[in-house]
Amino acid sequence: MSRFNDFNNPQVAALPRHLKQFIVDQHYEHYTPVDHAVWRYVMRQNYAYLKDVAYYPYIPGLQKAGLTIEKIPNLQEMNDALAKIGWGAVTVDGFIPPAAFMEYQAYRVLVIAADIRQLKHIEYTPAPDIIHESAGHAPIIADKDYHDYLSYFGSIGAKAMFSAQDFELYEAIRALSILKEMPDADAAEIAEAEKLVEDRQQNMGEPSEMALLSRLHWWTVEYGLIGPLEDPKIYGAGLLSSIGESASCMKSDVAKITYTIDAVNYPYDITKPQPQLFVTPTFQNLIDVLEQFADTMSFRRGGSYGLQKAVDSKNTCTAVYSSGLQVSGTFTSFTEFQGQLAFVKTSGPSMLAIADKQLSGHGKDYHKDGFSSPVGRLKGFEKALEMATTEELSKLGIENGKNVSLTFESGVNVTGLITHLTYNQEKLALITFADCTVKDENGNILFDPSWGVYDMAIGERIVSVFCGAADKEAFEEIAYKSTTNTFHASYDASTLELHQLYQQVRNCRQTHSSLDYLGNVWQTLQQKHHTDWLCALEILEVLDHENAKPELASEIRDFLEQKAANEPELKKLIADGLYLIKHPVEQKLVV
Repeated sequence: MSRFNDFNNPQVAALPRHLKQFIVDQHYEHYTPVDHAVWRYVMRQNYAYLKDVAYYPYIPGLQKAGLTIEKIPNLQEMNDALAKIGWGAVTVDGFIPPAAFMEYQAYRVLVIAADIRQLKHIEYTPAPDIIHESAGHAPIIADKDYHDYLSYFGSIGAKAMFSAQDFELYEAIRALSILKEMPDADAAEIAEAEKLVEDRQQNMGEPSEMALLSRLHWWTVEYGLIGPLEDPKIYGAGLLSSIGESASCMKSDVAKITYTIDAVNYPYDITKPQPQLFVTPTFQNLIDVLEQFADTMSFRRGGSYGLQKAVDSKNTCTAVYSSGLQVSGTFTSFTEFQGQLAFVKTSGPSMLAIADKQLSGHGKDYHKDGFSSPVGRLKGFEKALEMATTEELSKLGIENGKNVSLTFESGVNVTGLITHLTYNQEKLALITFADCTVKDENGNILFDPSWGVYDMAIGERIVSVFCGAADKEAFEEIAYKSTTNTFHASYDASTLELHQLYQQVRNCRQTHSSLDYLGNVWQTLQQKHHTDWLCALEILEVLDHENAKPELASEIRDFLEQKAANEPELKKLIADGLYLIKHPVEQKLVV
């Protein structure tokens, strides 16, 4: 399968290049019989429990997302199903940067980690895996109010300012999640990785817009509850995919708080159960809270506030002039006059755009050394320059082929020969000068004629500032991508033998073939794989369903009950498995 296969899904096909870099092949053939058994166990438990506590569209949503209880989903099948509700899905390698994750949501594409949790982490894993992403996120996508919220959240999150500290924390969390999923991870290494995450969490400084948005995302999309405060239902993917926490979260010792903008003040720890959860009465309330937060963000506030956020981020950002001209680059400084913006400056490769499309000839190769321009009104002119008519511009001397001297209210003066005027529809957006000198109110040189052509942005105000380039494709913006790869196991002969035992039980259950060899499977488990419990549980399920070999079934049941008594960490897992043998789930989703 091609890495950039669009799965005949229009949402996936529409993804831009800078997002496609994160896509990896699912490699369905790499899933082992144990992996499928882990999926099946979690899905059976989820179905049995969540049908009573999940927000109502969850169960039919499994089918609408192309999921079954019996096997790990194939991405093509998911995309075929999701396309019917205007969504798609891609597989990625573990955690991806938050900004990229948000953009995928805006494009209505689910990001699904290709890996699946180990058996020893069957209840919960801090690492993203296919259970969390597909069994957690995909089913609720069928609800229109929810998927509109998710997509809208992504579109806002894609504009959020993030810091270098955000990416450092992301790298630390990614490294820890990978380490915890390694079969023989060293305890000292895990402790060191946990300390690094803790240290970075405690030394973030003032949280960035992305950090605060991530909290809202966590307390809604990942760990959200909906309904009355005293009797809420689960809709958060982190809860829907965790057979441990989906039950424990409903207990009284987990505080339930009405979801408001105050949720941004609650940090979270992905490695631990959450001490409190937030309950929204409706999905509309989620959008209302998101709108409240968005009103505080740079992309809506603009001005000096937004530019300071851009300077602090040290990342590629875009400032939007009131003419519609967009300036993208790394902003390094700006000046003010009487509390209003007067001059802005980027350094390094920069770009000019209108309506998120690069202006011809104004790419980062042309503006390779940065860009600078005044902001504001001309002195003595009663309206914003971008609102001036052709006649008014002519009276100011703003015409092609004319020398002109323009002085702004801030005192910045631009003098030179006009060679080109660029418009955004009827608004003047850019003036290009030859032989141009730019000085500030004190006569300091801001641009010298020897530096070449000068392009002056037009706009009374900076109306928006957001993270990233306006035209990401033209800017060839490569989002932060981790160099830490997830762990992919290689299996020894003993493990491969165990896989084969699981497959034999699976074949028996699916084909209703002879049960005679299940005794041999059980004997091999006892002799060589005595620590395993899930394969034994699956054998018992088949025997009980077929009402066959009662002596063998009794022996296996005794073994499982003894193991549950001796190994507390397995007690609930085995007890829940035994319960479902006696009270099997409906077969609607078994395909």
